[in-house]
Amino acid sequence: LPPPLNLWVELYLFSSKQLAMMLLSNFLLVAFIAVDAIHAFSSSGTNCGHKSTKVYAPSLGSPLRATSNECNDESSPTTKSSTSQTRRTWLQKSASTLLLGSTAAFAPIQPASAAPSNRPVTDASSGDLPELPPEAVRSYLQYRFSLQLAADYYLFDLQSMVSDTDEFGAVSDLVASKGARGGQGGASRIEREYVNPMRIVGLSMPPEYADDIRDTQFAFEKAMSKLTKATNGIRRDLPVEIDASAVPKAQAAWEEGRVAFNSFFTILNTATGLKDELTLMPPAGPNQIKEYGRNIRRYNEFMKKTKLCQNRGGPTLSAAWGQLMVSGYLQDSCGVEPLEGYFFQ
Repeated sequence: LPPPLNLWVELYLFSSKQLAMMLLSNFLLVAFIAVDAIHAFSSSGTNCGHKSTKVYAPSLGSPLRATSNECNDESSPTTKSSTSQTRRTWLQKSASTLLLGSTAAFAPIQPASAAPSNRPVTDASSGDLPELPPEAVRSYLQYRFSLQLAADYYLFDLQSMVSDTDEFGAVSDLVASKGARGGQGGASRIEREYVNPMRIVGLSMPPEYADDIRDTQFAFEKAMSKLTKATNGIRRDLPVEIDASAVPKAQAAWEEGRVAFNSFFTILNTATGLKDELTLMPPAGPNQIKEYGRNIRRYNEFMKKTKLCQNRGGPTLSAAWGQLMVSGYLQDSCGVEPLEGYFFQ
């Protein structure tokens, strides 16, 4: 569905669920109150009990215990006052309980909190960062989150895409320029998320690290060029004959890019003195995800919420919709985990 229609459908479903929860909670509360009322009123109609009275006989000089049954009905003023007060207190408590139940049904749904971090949070004073030039420190702290996210995408998504010929069209789109105007196209996703950060960080580093970073950048670009040639012209909707060597060539190009990107991470970890802060991608194998150590479920949730937020116009417009619809009780359409929390997992 188009984004506007999709938004209205989700709003309708969300409102229906909240209304159903409210009706169910109110029904259960009313049933509980009714049962409690029957029990309370049936026991408060009459107050009967045994009353013992000590009677002194003048001739004997010793007390005699006389027992009599007294039954106070609601005609006596004292009984009426206590019964009225009991009922009033009970009704006030019942009304408060019913009100709380209705409010809880419309309470906003809070997004699940992110998993606690097992890694120490680092800043400009950590490791060997104080010894680097200010430009190097600034560029590293700016791009380390997005670089690790790019590595997650490279391992979790792109690896499976290069093994499926139906996804070769999407792979080719990663290196294709978008929005060409006047003969000049925009940067591709590979350039935005991989090559450009590698270039910026490399230019800001000291010479002893800058040359090695440039070599890893060129090696990664060469691998992506091979990946483009292996997947070029193959799409799901095009009835073309697929060469049997297309998938092995694409996988080999992916592996070459993995090695180059890992080399880039190794140089940064050495230059910053922060051992293993940037997680390297292990080779393909049955225990690859376990060896990588990063949560694929957390990655999928992060990417899903980010895409949903982009489709709804970003955080600002998403928050505006949340304030306008359902009296502000609509859950925030973004709820994206901060990059810092996602990075230190």
